[in-house]
This record gives sequence, C-alpha cells and structure tokens, in this order.
Amino acid sequence: MIGYTTIGAQDLDKALAFYDTVLGELGGKRIMEMKNGQLYGFAQGPLFGVTRPHNGAAQNCGNGNMIALRCATAEKVEQVYAKALALGGKDEGKPGDRGGGFYGAYFRDLDGNKLCAFTMAG
Repeated sequence: MIGYTTIGAQDLDKALAFYDTVLGELGGKRIMEMKNGQLYGFAQGPLFGVTRPHNGAAQNCGNGNMIALRCATAEKVEQVYAKALALGGKDEGKPGDRGGGFYGAYFRDLDGNKLCAFTMAG
C-alpha cells in the first residue's frame, strides 16, 4: 500500500492554490507543512505532497509518471477534471469509460505533472 506520493512544483504558492481546490474536491486538506512544501491528507488513503525539488534543481515531469486520484463516482471524476482545467490545468483526456469498469479523466497541473481522476464500477 502506498503511504504517500509527492510531485514537484516550481511556483509553490501557485501549485498549492491549485491543489487546495482540486484535492479539496476529494476531501483533501493541508495536514503537514514541510520546509519546501505541503502534505495533504484524506479521510482514508495515501498522503499527497507538493514540494519544491529538494536538490534545488528545476522541477520536471517524468515520462510515463502519473498519479491517479480515486473518486467515488463518475460525476466526481467530471467535477475534479473540470475544476483542474478551470484553474489552468491542461486536458490530457476527457472523462469517459476506458473499459473494464474504469471511468477516468486525465489532466496536467500547472507544472505539467500528469494526473488522472478515476472511479471503478462496483
């Protein structure tokens, strides 16, 4: 089981404003401030961290890296996706059925990190 994950941000203030709203859609709240960033917590599940790179080098996105955010319903997937785009995120795949009971939407945050909001049919 994953305990937490982190993503890098160049402009931490802008990134935190983005994630305060996007993760807030899923019940996420700031729970632990760190020297270079912030951890968000949820009622259940892993923590989500947003940080400046520890080594001081420029933030970058790994090819093939993505973080998936579990949603309770397809409607919540659509809400998270719409909120991310309204805040300046970029579309990487509109909400839809991807087969096998998987319903997801893909977007990039302000730093280009790729995320997926998804739900699985019961």
